[in-house]
Amino acid sequence: MDVNAPTPLLGGLSPARFMQRHWQKKPLVVRQAWPGVASPIDRLALFDLAGKEGVESRLLTCFDDRWRLRHGPFSRRMLPSTKKPGWTLLVQGLDLHWQPAHEMLSRFRFVSDARLDDLMISYATDGGGVGPHLDSYDVFLLQVQGQRRWRIGPVAHPELVEGLPVKILRQFQPTEEHVLESGDMLYLPPLWGHDGIAQGECMTCSMGFRASSANELARELLERLADDLELPGGERLYRDQAQAASDEPARLPASLTAFASAALHKALADPDALACALGSLVSEPKPQVWFDAGASGLPLGPVNLRLDRRTRMMFDDRHVFINGEAFRAGGRDARLMRRLANQRGLAAADVARLSSDARSLVEEWAMSGWLHAE
Repeated sequence: MDVNAPTPLLGGLSPARFMQRHWQKKPLVVRQAWPGVASPIDRLALFDLAGKEGVESRLLTCFDDRWRLRHGPFSRRMLPSTKKPGWTLLVQGLDLHWQPAHEMLSRFRFVSDARLDDLMISYATDGGGVGPHLDSYDVFLLQVQGQRRWRIGPVAHPELVEGLPVKILRQFQPTEEHVLESGDMLYLPPLWGHDGIAQGECMTCSMGFRASSANELARELLERLADDLELPGGERLYRDQAQAASDEPARLPASLTAFASAALHKALADPDALACALGSLVSEPKPQVWFDAGASGLPLGPVNLRLDRRTRMMFDDRHVFINGEAFRAGGRDARLMRRLANQRGLAAADVARLSSDARSLVEEWAMSGWLHAE
């Protein structure tokens, strides 16, 4: 992808200019961002998918001004009639289950894969929606069928209506209103209030990019660091040979506090440990993701490789990360692995250039179902 080339997807802006002007700064409405777009999945196939185990789906209804939320899977009989107004079916992670959705999401890879959450699709009958709300992530809302009216605006008071099964803003005063037709798209930064209401039957694809809070990220990194902790120099026992007899046995020793602080700082100071923890964290698939393990590795002879659509693969200057695991990589192998991660595939000529160790690793990934031979 040429990030400096203007594209209709971003209203004639290049990805580089879009990131400078709008990303995490202000909304953007793009008319005919994707001319002639079709929904990656039709209504009947979506209803069938929402009935499967392992697919994250929600049914939200607002009949007689009463909100109700249910979680799937749903049989077809559990869904209201498509002629009845006021209901929405949400299917999360459509890109994990449906190849056309995965391909649609790839158009947005000018944003780091480390930020990617998923593609969610919303099917709604006339008047359906989820109410005015906030999201803690960046989102591209692409209309793929019908019309949806969006009211958007900054939120000064994020208090929610109490007693509802959904998070609806108590006070929402939109500053803009837009009706999106099929092919139109709306980008919203995190914490920007929005309310989308279907005008007739409609489908909307939401490309979400997560933005972790500092507290959440620190907590998850500390948990991973603790699991993989191997301090340089091996185990060191706390020693207090100089400790005097105490007449306050319940007081926490200052020397123990200092020992704990030094151990923690030493763990956090290891750049490899922190890099591995972060790379493993952001490449970890969602809990409901399962891979189809293969019975054998790669076939003999020339073979192209393709990452499974559920695989998350990233890298830094010294490591390769795939599905929550970290590997050291250098030299030609590192360059080829980065190409595999960026292009989500590797040509047979490049596969043949892998070292025997890297080839063995790729064989293991193939057997785990993380990538496939073509």
